[in-house]
Amino acid sequence: MEKTLKLHNDDEARNLFGRHDEHLTRVEEALGVRIVARGEDLTISGEEPPVTKAARVLNELLTIARSGAPVRRQELEYALKAVQTLATGPPPLQAEQIAVPSKHRFIAPRTPGQRRYVEAIRTHDIVFGIGPAGTGKTHLAMAMAVSALTKGEVSRIVLTRPAVEAGESLGYLPGDLTEKITPYLRPLYDALYDMMEIDKIQRFVQRGIIEVAPLAYMRGRTLNDSFIILDEAQNSTSEQMKMFLTRLGFDSKTVITGDVTQVDLPSDRLSGLIQAQQLLRPIQGIAFIEFSGEDVVRHELVQEIIRAYETRGNHA
Repeated sequence: MEKTLKLHNDDEARNLFGRHDEHLTRVEEALGVRIVARGEDLTISGEEPPVTKAARVLNELLTIARSGAPVRRQELEYALKAVQTLATGPPPLQAEQIAVPSKHRFIAPRTPGQRRYVEAIRTHDIVFGIGPAGTGKTHLAMAMAVSALTKGEVSRIVLTRPAVEAGESLGYLPGDLTEKITPYLRPLYDALYDMMEIDKIQRFVQRGIIEVAPLAYMRGRTLNDSFIILDEAQNSTSEQMKMFLTRLGFDSKTVITGDVTQVDLPSDRLSGLIQAQQLLRPIQGIAFIEFSGEDVVRHELVQEIIRAYETRGNHA
């Protein structure tokens, strides 16, 4: 069996093929196919199921290349994993693109867990994303928030997290209020900078269209027509979590992210995220998505590190 893909130009081909054609070699080895490039044609030959899978992988990588973004080894590995775990349907990149106004133009879930997470955000007003670092909890939530703002589905984005891991005690830190809280909110800004141009972010912050603030500043407010993200929620107290969840107003959506294995609260304080898991699961309209090491989209060694710690915890 053969399938042929059409390439647009040499730059696209170089991006797709990788250095010394390493991407094509990896697909051949992983799926047992033969790939030959002649001019603008890229021909895949072999048995039917592997050829179909290889075509899906290469089409996904072509989507990345044609967006203007570099095709990296990790993108290839995500695509290979996807075709091995998804029996039918389009690869996750093409099926679940999240349009954002950055140079990359879209963000996409890479793993089955991330796909469930994005779908839950689309269909629920309150979503909990719980799991280890590197699983894309905050990154994908931010992409969904920016996309919703760009499409006019909400009128503002509100980003918040506990300002200090052990209880938001800012008084002892040097500087004015902005200088005190900025280091703790920096990860939210970093994720935002991946989705939008910096000058646009600055204008939106000045106009109040995007707000980044410590969790304590949410008290007493009602947030209508907003996309709200609470990050590092495992370090909220049970009182703070209740306060935050009851801020939800009309036409708003809330995403809460955290890792219940990384609670930095004093031992006598119950994590609001852990309590929410226990209390709120039966409520229809609230989704809980739990990630594992298989959903980690950082360096492949990060997956192995998380597995090692999970195994250690299971045998402690």
